[in-house]
Amino acid sequence: MEFVIHHLLTVIVFMPTVGVVILLLHRLFGGKSEALMRWIALWVAVITFILSLPLIAGFDRLHPGMQFVERVPWIRSFGLNVDYYLGIDGLSLWLIILTTVLTVVSILSGWRVIEHHVREFLIFMLLLETGVLGVFVSLDMFLFYLFWEIMLVPMYFLIGVWGAERRIYAAIKFIIYTMAGSVLMLVAIISLYYLNAQATGQPTFDLVRITENLRTGILHLDPRVEFWLFLGFALAFFVKVPLFPLHTWLPDAHVEAPTAGSVMLAGVLLKMGTYGLLRFNLPMFPHAAAELTTPICVLAIIGIIYGALVAMVQPDLKKLVAYSSVSHMGFVVLGTFAHTEQALHGAIFQMLSHGLATGGLFLAVGVIYERRHTRLIAEFGGLGQSMPVYTGMVGILALASIGLPLLSGFVGEFLVLVGTFTSPIEHARAFTALAATGMILSAAYILWMFQRVFFGEITHPENATLPDVNGREKATLLPTVALVIVLGVVPNWFMRKMDMTVLALERRMAGVAEIHQPRRELSDQRVSASTALVNGQSVTEEVTADGNGTLGN
Repeated sequence: MEFVIHHLLTVIVFMPTVGVVILLLHRLFGGKSEALMRWIALWVAVITFILSLPLIAGFDRLHPGMQFVERVPWIRSFGLNVDYYLGIDGLSLWLIILTTVLTVVSILSGWRVIEHHVREFLIFMLLLETGVLGVFVSLDMFLFYLFWEIMLVPMYFLIGVWGAERRIYAAIKFIIYTMAGSVLMLVAIISLYYLNAQATGQPTFDLVRITENLRTGILHLDPRVEFWLFLGFALAFFVKVPLFPLHTWLPDAHVEAPTAGSVMLAGVLLKMGTYGLLRFNLPMFPHAAAELTTPICVLAIIGIIYGALVAMVQPDLKKLVAYSSVSHMGFVVLGTFAHTEQALHGAIFQMLSHGLATGGLFLAVGVIYERRHTRLIAEFGGLGQSMPVYTGMVGILALASIGLPLLSGFVGEFLVLVGTFTSPIEHARAFTALAATGMILSAAYILWMFQRVFFGEITHPENATLPDVNGREKATLLPTVALVIVLGVVPNWFMRKMDMTVLALERRMAGVAEIHQPRRELSDQRVSASTALVNGQSVTEEVTADGNGTLGN
């Protein structure tokens, strides 16, 4: 028990791997019960989720640095200096919780659907969870890259083995896009490692130390070098987001993947891209980030509108939800590069909201696909009569996706729009207006889909006798439905944990002259928009006319 307390992150990250070992031992000793395999994987995922809850209780929202830190020397040969270095802050905390929740519901979603190679499917699901969790807690760049690559392998097989008709094409496209970005990131990591070693005489992959060296000027980068390093990391992360025009792998991967794969892909894998931008690009390369802010925001806006327009004409439910991800993740990128406290809060919050709402919609599509073996919108209609409970659950998820107030989608997108509108970046108000257009389009295609599927007359006799959701399906959908409501009603409780991380990022960018041309007049005290959403006190930054800041509780 003492080991668990002092090495909580290690236990959380590798608990799914323990499940993999148990499943392999089950096979070694001749076990063939598929039901037992499913229960083993489910209980391991549930235990991992339970173990992640103390992170919330033990997280100090006033602490500006990393928490739950674990550090052990690992590789000290071949001229390398690699540490097993883990820790979390307000950025990674909720992404860990999101990952553990969605892994549980993903395994439940494939309970009866996955009928062949069940053991291998469950092994890859658990390995995927370990890889994703490792990415979110790694504070050593070598370790980060290792977990990043570990994540690719199980996702490739989940699509390629258990996917639909064009699964091989989709899996290969996924791996090519992601590996191309990974190679660029690896080159950037190695370059940064040696540049830091030359500047300090201390070779290290320590992400925190290198970031601090860059901030203080101990490690000074030539602007051209910083520009290329920024691109090396950013392209890898843009592919994962995905940012237009690097998005073309995503619809194929979503449509061909099994439901569990789509949930994990939309819910957590896409967040790895925006997480990387916030963890690496903004704090490490603020000058390059400032220089490229306008073109990146333009691409984000194109993604918001393009994704929404393409979603409007999709006849396939899964493809519609897939293109909606391109649109919604554009809001996250826009908020990331608006460089204001509100926009950064909104970007991180939108990551959580999108993971739950879109993950829930993919679960919902899987429910009716199991019954009708089709995802074509034209094949449905009137499901509200035969499946009222299911209709209510999907309705909440759909309304969260379009940003209805008191649901999670509203909070993130509202903060991104407010933060972008008040941002000092060029064309901020034009970006805000165009992004708001994307919200209108989002409402159009989501409500059109909902009306076609759930209302009107039952035109296909098969739909009249469809059974409503059973106990397992309720257990699968209910966590996402409940959480989009909770996040929408009490957003400040979640955002308080992010405050110090957001303030650090905003201050880092505020020190860069390129993006802080003559700024709009600020009041003596700027209260974050997150505080205005609900009653309650949050950590905010007081910004006075001379630019000094103090922290108030």
